[in-house]
Amino acid sequence: MCLVSSLIYEKDEDDVNALLYFSSGLVVGMGFGKVEKDWRPFVYGGLASCTAEFGTFPIDTTKTRLQVQGQHNSLHAELRYRGMTHALAEISKHEGYRALYAGIAPAVLRQATYGTIKFGTYYTLKKFVAQYRQDPKEDVLMNVLCAVTAGMLSSAIANPTDVLKVRMQVHGHHHSLVSCFQDVYYHEGIGGLWRGVGPTAQRAAIIAAVELPVYDFCKHNLIPKVGDTVANHFISSFIASLGSAIASTPTDVIRTRLMNQRRFKKGGITSPTPHTAHLYTGSLDCLVQTVRNEGITALYKGFVPTWVRMGPWNIIFFITYEQLKKIY
Repeated sequence: MCLVSSLIYEKDEDDVNALLYFSSGLVVGMGFGKVEKDWRPFVYGGLASCTAEFGTFPIDTTKTRLQVQGQHNSLHAELRYRGMTHALAEISKHEGYRALYAGIAPAVLRQATYGTIKFGTYYTLKKFVAQYRQDPKEDVLMNVLCAVTAGMLSSAIANPTDVLKVRMQVHGHHHSLVSCFQDVYYHEGIGGLWRGVGPTAQRAAIIAAVELPVYDFCKHNLIPKVGDTVANHFISSFIASLGSAIASTPTDVIRTRLMNQRRFKKGGITSPTPHTAHLYTGSLDCLVQTVRNEGITALYKGFVPTWVRMGPWNIIFFITYEQLKKIY
């Protein structure tokens, strides 16, 4: 709080007014005042997100498998995979290539909601703040605040699709989207669909706070050198991906483990493997147990596929997004 207060204090009066007006607008339901209503960032964000998801999903599956393995007292205690390429080979060999795309349906559904809301809200909030401040110059603090707000809001709304994606990735292609949803809802209730929503929102806030402002900063500063070109978008995406992967992987490990664990409803429904049903009581307990049982490096399990996936994902996304902007 002190840090935030000092940052706000150091800004000029227009920035403070914009921040206060921005906050009050969120409280009354995203009232953007006089900002021009533009649907394009929402549609372009959703389409670009779905395109990027299709292109990088097998890498995401290996990341999920790596993050859940090695847990104490669980079905995933065995370290089956040595790394990303080994996981890709083993999954393809023993489960078939289809298993690499297990969970693609909820993943695309997630991006259709998460990506649409996240990127549309971010760019709309940026435009709103810029119009109120009457200053077209980029402001890093304002961009971070807009990104955090957009990331947390969109991830919380899309959390059920994320839970289904993780469950299907861990268990392979044995369940369809509908049967996976029915299984979660019947055994765990509606709350099961929001398993891990806390760390999910935290992860989304971290990624958005790093990824979007860094991309905008790099793109803005590269324009005088290489112009608003695909090369600019490629370089900016790559740099933004590295930063967000380093910052978000520990939270992502906790989020994935919480989403994969099952907490059954009271009333007689039991698990066929009760010792795996409930390992962690919450985010902090998951963090403590993971470090205690597996070491601090366990928080960076799946870092390589996270970065390898984030790089192409962001490159595909931002290039698609920028090209869609030029079309209409």
